[in-house]
Amino acid sequence: MTFEQAPNLSMNDSDEALSADERIRAAVAGGIPSALADLGQLVRIPSIAWPSFDQTQVRRSAEAVAALAEQTGLFDQVRITDAPIGDTGERGQPAVLATRAAKNGRPTILLYAHHDVQPTGREDEWLSPPFEPTVRDGRLYGRGAADDKAGIMAHIGALRALSDVTAGDPQVGLVLSIEGEEEFGSRSFADFLRENKETLRADVIVVADSGNWDTETPALTVSLRGNATMRIRIDTLGHASHSGMFGGAVPDAMLAMIKLLGTLWSDDGSVAVEGLHVRDAATPDYSEAQLREDTGLLDGVHEIGTGSIMGRIWNKPAITVTGVDFTDVASASNTLSKSVTAKISARVAPGQAAADAFAAIEVHLRANVPFGAHLVIDDVDTGEAFLVDTAGWAVELARTALHDGYGVAPIDMGVGGSIPFIADLVREFPAAQILVTGVEDPQSRAHSPNESLHLATFHNATLSEAMLLQRLNGMQATSGS
Repeated sequence: MTFEQAPNLSMNDSDEALSADERIRAAVAGGIPSALADLGQLVRIPSIAWPSFDQTQVRRSAEAVAALAEQTGLFDQVRITDAPIGDTGERGQPAVLATRAAKNGRPTILLYAHHDVQPTGREDEWLSPPFEPTVRDGRLYGRGAADDKAGIMAHIGALRALSDVTAGDPQVGLVLSIEGEEEFGSRSFADFLRENKETLRADVIVVADSGNWDTETPALTVSLRGNATMRIRIDTLGHASHSGMFGGAVPDAMLAMIKLLGTLWSDDGSVAVEGLHVRDAATPDYSEAQLREDTGLLDGVHEIGTGSIMGRIWNKPAITVTGVDFTDVASASNTLSKSVTAKISARVAPGQAAADAFAAIEVHLRANVPFGAHLVIDDVDTGEAFLVDTAGWAVELARTALHDGYGVAPIDMGVGGSIPFIADLVREFPAAQILVTGVEDPQSRAHSPNESLHLATFHNATLSEAMLLQRLNGMQATSGS
């Protein structure tokens, strides 16, 4: 379905002398202080969906988000819901779903974000408490301050501004969907979509869970790598033994694990697994100096891989060891280990199915196990890559809104990370146009200690989304569509 500008865009009589852009700018600017205050309250809630953490905090977070949605006064219904996790008998974490029906042939837009957050990691690496929002040097620090509670508040701030300029009665259809377990794998998201398919149906879907080129340059994310994660265990001995008595004669599990993991990469750090694809696509210039600044790469440490830097991040596979279960240094003894477990996270280039990528890695691992060691591979999880169709009318509308909101032309950006649930959205809503946006920048450090939100970027992102909503509010279906 396509849409065109409607004959009349509703406005308050007292605002008729002001342009639509002026009114929405004023509404957003006036609402930023309260939006940031509400964001701070959300950050204070440690809504970590992983089962080893207090799950009542995730429910508390959902209730806080639902209250914010209710307070906009825009929605016909706001509810907290959970969905089954396949046929496991378990249910997922609480999500917030709020809806308002479209009027007079206007389109419907679905706004997505998530209210769960990553664990904090080592709290001694934080410069301020992770769940105490703290402003320093134009940034708001705290876990979830960027990923993705700022995404929630960008939606809420934009909705508040839309309500202001339409006297609380916009014509555009609205769906607000705030997930509660994105950081824990969106385990129930596919079932949530199936259970609520008609309620969620929309012409445009905005996923506010990505980032921008920098703090001044907005971006639409048009490609995302997929992912394949797995746990591997190496066993070499029936029991641990004295390293002095038998070292040099039998392989300990850590030796076998090190040698096996080492086969995954070439000497230059490129992935060395046959069967993993590379996407051929142009990328913008991005210098080694910028890479060092954005990542904290230490002096003397070289970058890895070949080709353009952004090509390596957006269009090539990557493999990372994200965890190892082994004796900690403080408890180490002179012992040959009998078993070691590691967690592997692989990023899959756009264009390759995640299952095919996992299969290639599995074949590689089994073919390269040293010393005849026993290998177990389990806890496998995959997520699909994503490529945006940039030819749709909503994409151009979003680009214009970003340009007007930031005052700088946006770029089409790839992202090395993964948002696997987008594949579920594509499957359930093939006719919808999906726009991946966000409030993060290269210094946001999402998932890491000292996660932060650039405050000016938050203002610009909220303004851009409010402009998009306002313009959708002034469109209606074309005749015969």
